[in-house]
Amino acid sequence: MTLNLADKKAIVAELSGVVTESVSVAAAYYRGLSVTEMNQLRVDARKQGIKVGVYRNTLARLAVEGTEFACLTEALVGPVVLFFADQEPGAPARLLRDFVKDNDKLEVRALALDGKLLGPDQLNVVASLPSRDEALAQLLSMMKAPITQFVRTVNEPAAQFVRVVAAVGDKKQADA
Repeated sequence: MTLNLADKKAIVAELSGVVTESVSVAAAYYRGLSVTEMNQLRVDARKQGIKVGVYRNTLARLAVEGTEFACLTEALVGPVVLFFADQEPGAPARLLRDFVKDNDKLEVRALALDGKLLGPDQLNVVASLPSRDEALAQLLSMMKAPITQFVRTVNEPAAQFVRVVAAVGDKKQADA
């Protein structure tokens, strides 16, 4: 299908908007995937809040030009599907890691995170990043631990006193 200049500009503008809102982008080579497999990948991506798109490489290069994802231009060769995460940086990597386990035809080309291009060998590292909620829970538990320990330490003398009084009382009842 041929696109006129106005259509191409509209696609680049729309894709530029998606790119600027994203915190990470992944590119994968999808040749060999069936339509059913590709649809399943799209459904899984939507469930995780990841935007998926197949664009002409020249238009995608124009859209990422001048953004922190400009490093992706060298990975945009051949039939490439792009995954955009606007919430969690590790979400596309987790999606691709899980999908590649069952479908070896999908080949991860690159991941872009904070203006850095990461190769497919870094997929597991990025996928192991905690989600936002997990990171907040870890932070909260780390902040809560000293306070909890302090309360236990302050409470221990009173608790120890109560245990001693109870033991003395039990001993007196046993003797009587």
